[in-house]
Amino acid sequence: MKAIILAAGYATRLYPLTLHTPKALLPIGKKPIIDHIVEKMNTVKELDAIYVVSNDKFAEQFADWAKTAKSRVPITVLNDGTTDDSNKRGAIGDISFVIDEMQIADDLMVIAGDNFFTYSLKEYVDFFHEKNRDCVCVKVWEDEAALSQFGIALLDENGRVLDIEEKPAKPKSNTVVFAAYLYKKETVPMFAAYLAAGNKPDSPGNFPAWLYRQKEVYAYTFEGECYDIGTPESYREVCELYDK
Repeated sequence: MKAIILAAGYATRLYPLTLHTPKALLPIGKKPIIDHIVEKMNTVKELDAIYVVSNDKFAEQFADWAKTAKSRVPITVLNDGTTDDSNKRGAIGDISFVIDEMQIADDLMVIAGDNFFTYSLKEYVDFFHEKNRDCVCVKVWEDEAALSQFGIALLDENGRVLDIEEKPAKPKSNTVVFAAYLYKKETVPMFAAYLAAGNKPDSPGNFPAWLYRQKEVYAYTFEGECYDIGTPESYREVCELYDK
């Protein structure tokens, strides 16, 4: 299994925090967000490579970080060549870029570099192997007013995805999809097909929202917390929660 950490965004909503520092390198506790992700990834015995995809502005900072990162799994930093929001590839574009550059032909884990989470990646991967299907990870969300800010999944009684919609005005459920995905190796070439068909390259959740119509996708309901750090307020909140 290979892993991609998506870290090529410019995080303009977090300015001025991210004017000169990429979001994934902002600290929570005494280490950057990406260190927390890599620590979780290292619990997955099948994982044998981690690819961090960045942009041209921050690639050097990630390369410096990778030199001292504590990881049993080798880390490679890739520069996607983009310089700002006007020419960015989008998350799905970046996944496809890494697949092509590294010739990935294995099962694939994809995690957004701004996700801080407490659930077990090992248990998620065990579920993935048990189902032998592509997987998304989800949690029932109690704050109904906030549901339209997330990807929302509709599931059957066995956890099979019946529908995924990105940031719906009228959510069909209160099951939120978070940006951590597990794909079978036979699904990996489908990223190129998705983009070639003119589908949206931006949010990583757009791919599973398309994929479940092509093949079975299952949802792993995790125990624990997951925070998408998008604003200075949400970053401050996560830091305060971690300190407690």
